[in-house]
Amino acid sequence: MGEDGLRNSGLSAGLAVILNGEDSKENLPKTRLLSCCDESGRESVERTLEYVFGLPNRSLNPLTGPVDSDIICSIIRNNFSRFNAKLSDSICERDGICLMENGSGREFVCLEEYSICGDIRIIKPPLLIESLAMFSSARANACVWKGKWMYEVSLETSGIQQLGWATLSCPFTEHKGVGDGEDSYAYDGRRVSKWNKEAETYGQSWVVGDVIGCCIDLDHDEILFFRNGNSLGVAFHGIRKMGPGFGYYPAVSLSQGERCELNFGARPFKYPIKGYLPLQAPPSKCYFVTHLLQCWSRLLSMHSMDRNEHSLVQKLRRMKRFDSLEEFFHPVSHATCMELFSVLEADAGNIEYMVWGPLLSFMFEVFGLHAPHDYSSLDKVVDALLEFRGSHMLFEHIINALSFGCKTASLVLTDCPYSGSYSYLALLCHLLRREELMVLWWKSPDFEFLFEGFLSQKSPNKHDLEALMPTVWWPGSCEDASHEVNMVLTTTALSEAINKIEEKHRDLCRLVIQFLPPTLPPQLPGAVFRAFLHSLLLKNRGADRNVPPPGVSNNSVLVSVYTVVLHFLSEGFGLGDICGWLKSCQSDGSDIGFLHKGGQQSFPVGLFLKNDPHRTDISRLGGSYTHLFKLHPAIDCETEVVRWDEGCMDDEECRVTHSSRQKPCCCSSDDADFTRILKYPIKYMAKGSRGHCSSIPERPAHVTAECSDQSLDDEITDKPSTSDQSEPEYNYCHVHHMKSVLMESNISTAMLREEELLDVLLWLYQIGLTTNFKQASYYLTHQSQSIALLEEADKQIRDRACSEQLKKLKEARNEYREEVIDCVRHCAWYRISLFSRWKQRGMYAMCMWVVQLLLVLSKMDSVFVYVPEYYLEALVDCFHALRKSDPPFVPSTIFIKQGLASFVTFVVTHFNDPRIANADLRDLLLQSISVLVQYREYLAAFESNEAATQKMPKALLSAFDNRSWIPVTNILLRLCKGSGFASSKNGESSSSSVLFQRLLKDACMNDEELFSAFLNRLFNTLSWTMTEFSVSVREMQEKYQVIEFQQRKCCVIFDLSCNLARILEFYTREIPQAFLLGPDTNLRRLTELIVFILNHISSAADAEFFDLSLRRFGHTSEKVNRGMILAPLIGIILNLLDASNKEECQESNDLVDVFASMNCPDTVHYGFQYLLDKNWDGLSRGGTYIAKYEQLESFLSLLTCRTVAHHEKMDGMEETDTDDSMCCICYASEANARIAPCSHRSCYGCITRHLLNCQRCFFCNTTVTDVIRIVKNSD
Repeated sequence: MGEDGLRNSGLSAGLAVILNGEDSKENLPKTRLLSCCDESGRESVERTLEYVFGLPNRSLNPLTGPVDSDIICSIIRNNFSRFNAKLSDSICERDGICLMENGSGREFVCLEEYSICGDIRIIKPPLLIESLAMFSSARANACVWKGKWMYEVSLETSGIQQLGWATLSCPFTEHKGVGDGEDSYAYDGRRVSKWNKEAETYGQSWVVGDVIGCCIDLDHDEILFFRNGNSLGVAFHGIRKMGPGFGYYPAVSLSQGERCELNFGARPFKYPIKGYLPLQAPPSKCYFVTHLLQCWSRLLSMHSMDRNEHSLVQKLRRMKRFDSLEEFFHPVSHATCMELFSVLEADAGNIEYMVWGPLLSFMFEVFGLHAPHDYSSLDKVVDALLEFRGSHMLFEHIINALSFGCKTASLVLTDCPYSGSYSYLALLCHLLRREELMVLWWKSPDFEFLFEGFLSQKSPNKHDLEALMPTVWWPGSCEDASHEVNMVLTTTALSEAINKIEEKHRDLCRLVIQFLPPTLPPQLPGAVFRAFLHSLLLKNRGADRNVPPPGVSNNSVLVSVYTVVLHFLSEGFGLGDICGWLKSCQSDGSDIGFLHKGGQQSFPVGLFLKNDPHRTDISRLGGSYTHLFKLHPAIDCETEVVRWDEGCMDDEECRVTHSSRQKPCCCSSDDADFTRILKYPIKYMAKGSRGHCSSIPERPAHVTAECSDQSLDDEITDKPSTSDQSEPEYNYCHVHHMKSVLMESNISTAMLREEELLDVLLWLYQIGLTTNFKQASYYLTHQSQSIALLEEADKQIRDRACSEQLKKLKEARNEYREEVIDCVRHCAWYRISLFSRWKQRGMYAMCMWVVQLLLVLSKMDSVFVYVPEYYLEALVDCFHALRKSDPPFVPSTIFIKQGLASFVTFVVTHFNDPRIANADLRDLLLQSISVLVQYREYLAAFESNEAATQKMPKALLSAFDNRSWIPVTNILLRLCKGSGFASSKNGESSSSSVLFQRLLKDACMNDEELFSAFLNRLFNTLSWTMTEFSVSVREMQEKYQVIEFQQRKCCVIFDLSCNLARILEFYTREIPQAFLLGPDTNLRRLTELIVFILNHISSAADAEFFDLSLRRFGHTSEKVNRGMILAPLIGIILNLLDASNKEECQESNDLVDVFASMNCPDTVHYGFQYLLDKNWDGLSRGGTYIAKYEQLESFLSLLTCRTVAHHEKMDGMEETDTDDSMCCICYASEANARIAPCSHRSCYGCITRHLLNCQRCFFCNTTVTDVIRIVKNSD
């Protein structure tokens, strides 16, 4: 403001002033210049005061003495009476409303207590309410029957709420509320519906922080709603007219846990709608206070210009054309404050309205909404106000208003980068630099509530993103070329706005950290911030449940605190002037982030062991705290600090630390590929994302200096295992330079430690960020799919000639295009808000730090079990979120290699760790391995990791159980794929691992008991999946319709069956002796399984629905067919046939005889003939396929002959008496074994097969202690 006045002064020899009609900003273009000088050319005090107070020229008589506060007060009282007349005019307009007596003796619109149904609690005066019942409803005490009225509702939550109007006849029950009866009308943004007995689609989805305007126009019998000042259209026409006293009441209905704040006019509306009046009349002195503050604003503008070192002003001062304002600036300011506080004291009930309205607008006018701000003028205002006794109450309301403003502020593209909550935060941070005001805020009972408000940010919905990103572009789109440039400019502007807001959040938190509360005993810096974090943790217990408890924080608050803490730990605190409060604040002024320091690391393990109320109910790796405290009393360790050297858990050959020559990815800055991304962000995108990337800022210079530059595009070199030494199962690696020491002193425990912030950071990530990253991943995936469908639709439109088909294709194309545009906007938003470059660096460093910590603590059993589960959950989720980030942080070839090799070590050594009680966490680690090994670059990290090569093969076989068999199956398949029949055209897959195939074979051969148990579970699981698949297909066939759920089920089970069959094929190739040598139990189970699968796949009864049941959306029939399950069956047979011809298997079990002995010869013959008749040309080519085909033909011919001979023999045996020595289970072998202790007899094969899954006799259910073979006498 001061600068604007200064620019105008250069155009006139007199004092330039801006006169805007009656000082309203609506007439801003009517600016004119006015000289305030007398006849002698000297500016008089009287003329200046006339300008300041907006009085007619020469209306003030000459002053006889010096200007003081009394004179100014008399001027104000004598000339401002006209502003009181405006109130009577507005009161006359308020006909058609009636307020019920509320017992306070004054007209105040509030909720009628007797109208409340359910349980509605006021959690913060005046009208911030929350529903504690399943469904609660209430009416206000104001009734309207004519005119145009409105009230506002600010959303604290975004669930089911019905906001609107209702008459007294509307019944409120446990299940019905506003809009569920006649003469009641409501809007629900969660379900995007309007309600009047029945629901109809209306409006937009709402988000936390939205301000909903509920308007009723009884002149035209309409009800309409506004969202953040934007009309949603007329919701209801022709509502019934009412008489005086029998009109419509504001009414709300909330589901359990929902919160909102009602404003009937006690505060100025956030988004007033022209023509609509508030239900509660504004205070009578509102116009008076507004004009009084406008006068003060003019004085401040003049003073700002007067002190400015402008050449023309200096010249005019030398010419004595005007004097300095210092002689009467303080009297005018003091008198203005006197009159202001006089009005506020006389009408204390309306002080909130005065502060939230005229006073806050005045302060923003003085301070400025955008940078550069006028700090000097604001300081003069604050100084003047603080001289008065009632100033503390006034500033309490200002702080409340700023917190509310932050929660409800929306980003506006045209205001960027100073948009959203920036202006409120900038003003607040400057005010709180005064210790008096900081103490005032800290002493407030709503300190934490207001702090959360300051850290709130509204998340845009679909309609908001349309306004923020009006034009959209993506690579390959057919949009106008200008859209690409506009998209870049838009995302850059929004990114700058987010950065400004995040910067102010950090400034605010720094102020709180530095604040020393006036308490006894004295507290150290950071105590208040720590208390806030503890309060946040207590408040959000259970926030990660499917149905979170009432009262949890808004997600944006958690995200903001996470962002602040991540920046502090990664980029530094910037608190060099607060000496010694943190280790990061060194005397040399450097401020290296805690996560990037490297060298010796330490962590206070007592953080896990404390019996704090905000931590005891947190789930630990070993179970609940109460349970662990009984089993592992580790309280002696509370004062210990664990120390270790960075990278001590990594192999020497591939160790990457902040101290090594090659730096971690988070501290490298000169990769060539990413330099190009910086220059041309729109042309580079993540693999598969097909969206443009935002710009990536460089790393701060002080961090780069700490971690010297290193190229990011080094090639991966596979490093074989360097040790064959056998270690205990969960102690694969020695911890070098790890020790536990006592804490230095009690003072260190009272300080806010960086390790505490890291603990909070991980908790915030798990509670607040996980959902956001999942949403980002969803939109990124959906964007790629939608773009593919759009391109396919465009291709079909070009190829089609039929007009009817073209019409349908164009309709489908429009739908795909809208989906793509929506996804591109969401992906761009998440790229701006989640994946800025410094956040990716911090996330990477956080993963490095935490995985090292977990590996170190895993060597301390009594401490490891106390580690909170969210440490592991946040680590895994953050790792994969960063791996899939758009734009990518670093190339995937070095993502693990340069800093996160320890992650591979951790997941492979702990996915089957019994100390981790929660099976879901172990599954999470298995899923990580399953995802990573499908990529060649990540598989190479496993192959070069000593822990992976030594422990993973055996651990995978052990983990193949009823719970974890699916991820283990996926891992084994990806390690072994490409080696089976018709698995690829070239016979090898890029993601297979010869090394791990050899290691898996060795693990099975070296531990026969483990392999036997694994093989048994593999047979059982494959049999179960094929049975489930057959049943699902049969159910659909019986109903003669394909049900979507059952179709998805069929697809999943079929894929799993194919994967299991491929694994079985791998083991018949690598370890055929397990089936061909020794007892024929495994071979018989294998052959029975093959026949069982062939029977279901080739059955004519299932053929009609088979292909239809496996058809996936977007897949052709060539991609999903019966060959996927039949190919591994052929591979199994050929593997065993090849092995039978080898010398070591000459005296093996005869595969042909086993098939021939089955009692379903027709099924066996039909199934194998089906295999021969299938066309395999598309999957296998060349001479190898022909040779295998001929081998299979020979096998079938031999099987046919053997089957005929076998059944002729069996027919001859049936003509004789039945031999009592035959097994009564299979009737195919001699009963050559006896069960101990019950002595029941059967064949050895049937008994051993039964004992694989049950340890009881199948005759008498006695527990089996031994199986004794029966040896025939020689005679």
